[in-house]
Amino acid sequence: MRIMWRCTGLRWVSGGPVWTWWHPRLGDRRSPVRLGDPLALAVQPGAVRRCTGVWRSGRWTPCPRAAELPAQARRDQCEQCAALDRSRSVAADTRLDDPRPFAVYLAWFGPGLGKVGITAAERGSARLLEQAAICFTFLGRGPLMAARRTETVLGTALGIPDRVSTSAKRAARAALPPAAAREAELRALHEAAAAVPDWRDTLAATAFQAVDHAAVFGLEPEAPRATAVVTGLAPGTALGGTVVAVAGGDVYLRTAGPAGGVLLLDSRLVPGWPLTSPAQDMPAPPSKALPPPTAPPEPLF
Repeated sequence: MRIMWRCTGLRWVSGGPVWTWWHPRLGDRRSPVRLGDPLALAVQPGAVRRCTGVWRSGRWTPCPRAAELPAQARRDQCEQCAALDRSRSVAADTRLDDPRPFAVYLAWFGPGLGKVGITAAERGSARLLEQAAICFTFLGRGPLMAARRTETVLGTALGIPDRVSTSAKRAARAALPPAAAREAELRALHEAAAAVPDWRDTLAATAFQAVDHAAVFGLEPEAPRATAVVTGLAPGTALGGTVVAVAGGDVYLRTAGPAGGVLLLDSRLVPGWPLTSPAQDMPAPPSKALPPPTAPPEPLF
């Protein structure tokens, strides 16, 4: 009998992506996702996708209601568990008393796609890896509220957002300019931010130092171009292929057979499913074809 682990998500740990799992008797475990390795996941007939619960104090607490989740949902929590997470969340501004130092960063996702954001300084580049930032630089460091104010001030002054859509990130990474061009646009953004007054009074400024993730993600020397995207897992289906890139939560798989190509899996569709190794002749999960990439936007600076 196959042991089925319930997936709790794809996370970036120590600079690399890992699947995280939970089993009611065996507890938690992780499995790394490496470029060039095979990936094979199966959802058995009759399986139900359920809420993964809440991550607190370094461990997962299962959902007490074992709430069912829709197969196409790009979230891994029911409304009640999500509300509990938001009740003590820096991102939702419900944890304003967090005493840790925070870093303000400038991230670049493609030509014309820059953003400003904050992360706990102790997390280093983890937040940028999770967001699929192609390159980034830190700008300053200080208390949470000072970092949040700087994020708002710079977003307004520079005309850049604090969020970039998933669709825009995917389109941009399909045709990246050379590393020197990426760094030049990021540097110009850093210089423009440094020229904005006031924020240096409350944050310690950080010198420009570009960190580039293209090779880490598997986007160099050439980024894979997905020809189809998974729309959701389903009972009685199996997903398989060779991992050719992982950018943030997007996993690119090169599939075999006459209809082979590069399949894009949004890892947010996986948490909550009980998964096992595939049996023979299981059909693939539902997917839809992707159009060819369009011309990238103009640079910001």
